[in-house]
Amino acid sequence: MFSSELSTGSTETKSDRTRRLLRDIALRSFRERGYDATTIRHIAAEAGVSVGTTNYHFASKNDLVQELYLDVQDAHAARAAELSGSTTGLIDRLRIAYETGLDEIEPYHPHAPEFLSAAMSPRSPINPLSTDSADALRITESVFRAAVTGADHRLPADIAEKLPRVFVLGHLLLALFWVYDSSPEQRRTRLLLGAGLTLLGRVLPVVGLPGVRGPVRQLLDLVDEVQA
Repeated sequence: MFSSELSTGSTETKSDRTRRLLRDIALRSFRERGYDATTIRHIAAEAGVSVGTTNYHFASKNDLVQELYLDVQDAHAARAAELSGSTTGLIDRLRIAYETGLDEIEPYHPHAPEFLSAAMSPRSPINPLSTDSADALRITESVFRAAVTGADHRLPADIAEKLPRVFVLGHLLLALFWVYDSSPEQRRTRLLLGAGLTLLGRVLPVVGLPGVRGPVRQLLDLVDEVQA
């Protein structure tokens, strides 16, 4: 008689299940306990495995933070895609992209300063702009690229192509402001986002005009060069 794994066509191994369990425990601990209180030893104990087994799957806590980044950005992308289908307005789609990003990180606000402290060094592997964080950053960029490409706008093609990377930087800066925002439900962050989008809505229609397009393109090229 076939095992349940074979009968369902599942190819998940015991090692896969252990890795998934460790990942799930770590993500829950980051949300509930924060970065500092989440340790490899604690994760191993809760999973009922040795520290060595945990280190086999995740060499350090920072590897688990990268799993957190991916988890948050996957959820961000899915939620933004779900909500964006009802509108083609560029500013409306950008609002959805930014707001869903804030919504996904909201549960981590009580412990956000710990993550920020660990990530601030340019050499930190959990710096959002580090090489280790590249996969999560690509998902973030895909959210804003979808917001632009799915919108009904008259932006020049070369400008529209480069804008998503600027919006990603805006997302990171907004998240930084959010970390320090102690207002109820981070109301000031959302007010800042609303004001920024209103201003953007007034500026974008003129970026293709003679005398404006050139400097805007130079600025976008500079952003590309800095991020390269």
